[in-house]
Amino acid sequence: MSQDTKPVIMVIDDDPVILNSLISILRIDYSVRPFKTGRLALDFLLHHTANLILLDYQMPDMTGFEVLKRLQDDNRTRDIPTIFLTGSVDSESEVEALELGAVDYITKPVRPRVLRTRVRLQLELQRYRKQLEGLVEERTKSLNAAYNKLKAREEVTLSMLARATDLRDHNTGGHIERTTEFVRIIVEHILDNPLPGYNLTRTEGNDIIRSSKLHDLGKIAMPDSVLLKPAKLSDEEFSVVKNHPADGEKFLSDFVRRMDDSFLDTARDIAYAHHEKWDGTGYPLGIMGEEIPLSARIVAIADVYDALTSNRPYKRKISHKDAVGIILNNRGTQFDPYLIDIFEKYENEFQQIAEQIGADADGEIKYAGKMVSAFGE
Repeated sequence: MSQDTKPVIMVIDDDPVILNSLISILRIDYSVRPFKTGRLALDFLLHHTANLILLDYQMPDMTGFEVLKRLQDDNRTRDIPTIFLTGSVDSESEVEALELGAVDYITKPVRPRVLRTRVRLQLELQRYRKQLEGLVEERTKSLNAAYNKLKAREEVTLSMLARATDLRDHNTGGHIERTTEFVRIIVEHILDNPLPGYNLTRTEGNDIIRSSKLHDLGKIAMPDSVLLKPAKLSDEEFSVVKNHPADGEKFLSDFVRRMDDSFLDTARDIAYAHHEKWDGTGYPLGIMGEEIPLSARIVAIADVYDALTSNRPYKRKISHKDAVGIILNNRGTQFDPYLIDIFEKYENEFQQIAEQIGADADGEIKYAGKMVSAFGE
């Protein structure tokens, strides 16, 4: 084995006799770097590395424990295996050294065969560990790639299902994209400004944003004669409309029972309750206030704002200013008052999204402050 390919062994001991002895024992198989003090050894490691360190316990400038602690505190050196050398048999010191990160403990006088065996075994262990770490890293990359591919498929499938639902009563499919971005604005504010009753984890926030795409999933079961009617709905037709939250809840519940997934739970809550109203006059359950899931209360605002500012078969869109006025007038009746405060804070961002994503043809109609929903009631 050439000098360049030999493993580098650092030997740190203040006794020159012991240093020379260790060099003579190891130099045939290893490139030995001797140091009389811990500070000199640490200085060497600022610009070099080693495969293993033999470290004396008792030294005048820095004890072996102090050197080992410095080695363990440095990311560049903490993985270098360190074997303690000591002239005393002290079980407490041995335990302390091992707890600090030493991999082995050899007493003086050193027996050549024991030293060579211990060094060889530690180098082999280090080599196996690095091989294992490489395999784990490779496997982790492979698993991450597979996971990311599955997540991408999941997102595409989710978007396809949402778009298919949306295209049944919107020409461009922009309703889903706009509503999702409106929801994102409110959710991000709540994440950044948690309050009692309005605090979300990042996972919960992401679930709300993603699952808001499925809020109208129940429309799949609605007949075109009602969904696409270019006029105000009759009472009988509106009764059919009121079924779509329950249809969406039923559809998603079938999957919730099969999987323990917070995303599906959130999607079901939103599909079922996004037409509930703060004062209890909504549908299908007539629940009120904080009985309505926070996720559904958020989506309700986004859904209505988009309904007001978009063209639909039964109406023309109204201006952003008029839509904001209608929504603010329904603070505490149709909508959660605190969420409306957030909406008011970011109304300009809502307008920008409405103008940028899937804009409908020009056209406005005034509603004199009367509330309308996604179906013009």
